[in-house]
Amino acid sequence: MSNDRVSPTQDFLWRLEAFGYDLFMGLFRLLGVDAASALGGWFGRTFGPLSGAHKVADRNLRLAFPEKDAAWRADMLRKQWDGLGRTFGEFPLMDKLLPSTGRVEVVNAERLAQIARDSEPVVFVSGHLSNWEVMPAAIVDSGVTCQMTYRAANNPYIDERIKKSRFRYGVRLFAPKGGDGARELLDAMKRGESVALMNDQKFNGGVAAPFFGHDSRTAPGPTRLAIRFGTVLQPMSVQRTKGAHFRAVVHDPIVPPDTGDRTADIEAGVRMINAFMEDRIRERPEEWFWVHRRWPNEVYAALLAGDAAE
Repeated sequence: MSNDRVSPTQDFLWRLEAFGYDLFMGLFRLLGVDAASALGGWFGRTFGPLSGAHKVADRNLRLAFPEKDAAWRADMLRKQWDGLGRTFGEFPLMDKLLPSTGRVEVVNAERLAQIARDSEPVVFVSGHLSNWEVMPAAIVDSGVTCQMTYRAANNPYIDERIKKSRFRYGVRLFAPKGGDGARELLDAMKRGESVALMNDQKFNGGVAAPFFGHDSRTAPGPTRLAIRFGTVLQPMSVQRTKGAHFRAVVHDPIVPPDTGDRTADIEAGVRMINAFMEDRIRERPEEWFWVHRRWPNEVYAALLAGDAAE
């Protein structure tokens, strides 16, 4: 992990941070799933509204649901902080949140079984819905060989610990975001393996496609992979049913167009993914990751300018 370009001070700070991470993981594992989830929810509800991310979430809700009033947004914010806190509290115990443990119901599980049985490579797409770690856990628990994309932690010691935590619930194939990760995804699909990507966050330089009535830059990678390998986009979503119990839904495949006009086909595929994500968020708005600045800066500037004019 450490190398000559890392100063002793930085390495010490990384190790100290990793020690704190170990304490957090150890404590929450000792609590058990239900208590860890509840405690995480309490932390989220208590401290989330005090953070700068609270304003971001409120503005996002105003952009996505302009017809809703302040009372509705306040209720959504409280619920999303509870869910987000629970998700972080549950992370140390993800090996307990699998279909095989009885805590995750899989809707349309036969589709996952088909992918596993036929060694049919697909491009799984989803977003940060509820506890989003349940999706890769459900995929590997079904027997599908799949590369999961992830953003590496800045602290290399913590990054290794996160990988080892995911090993406990079966996720062993990782493709980091960026150039190296893109090559790993290509190689995986050439071997007949599936890949899984989150496709609901801002991607500078991506395709501008409608999302809740505002054009939003979205990564074209999933659609590009599906078209290149002649396969489908396989959407999934995760719902929290009660406490630390979930429903993982395997939706009907999205077939991106393949007309020969690669640019137009990719744009169409991105629009289809954005429409899928918007539908899922509208169904359960309290379960999305609202603290991310999803839209371009000019969209937020227009919102604030409208406030100033009132």
